[in-house]
Amino acid sequence: MIKKMYASYVGENALFEQQVLNGELEIVLTPQGTLAEKIRAGGAGIPAFYTATGVGTDIAKGKEVKQFNNRDYILEEAFHADFALVKAWKADTMGNLIYKNTAMNFNPMIATAGKITVVEVEEIVEPGELDPNQIHTPGIYVQRLIQGNFEKRIEQRTVKTI
Repeated sequence: MIKKMYASYVGENALFEQQVLNGELEIVLTPQGTLAEKIRAGGAGIPAFYTATGVGTDIAKGKEVKQFNNRDYILEEAFHADFALVKAWKADTMGNLIYKNTAMNFNPMIATAGKITVVEVEEIVEPGELDPNQIHTPGIYVQRLIQGNFEKRIEQRTVKTI
């Protein structure tokens, strides 16, 4: 069975590349904003939406096109995941999540789009210890919490000699 993978960037992952070349995975390249909206819509219970992104390109092939205010839009279906794997900075034992930095980009959306959302966090605290105004994802979307053991690495060390 070929698994379909939606992606806006495939990176330099050798295993991923091999799976695509062997026909184990099918890539559906999707503009990043469209992918984000597909995920957000899935989590919000919206089945589909129209976007102008991709009109007139290969992305639009086979998709419904509709015109609004003299501009073409293509219909994109929402994205749902069986499992959403998410990283958060802090959570309480009820699954309420707080993210840091770039984890805010996609994690809050994908956490809502998964049938089962598994979250790896740096710190788990007791209910009531998180400021309710700082919670990014409510615990109702989270089914599993894992306390991670994170190593903070420097990707490239540069030393200046005099």
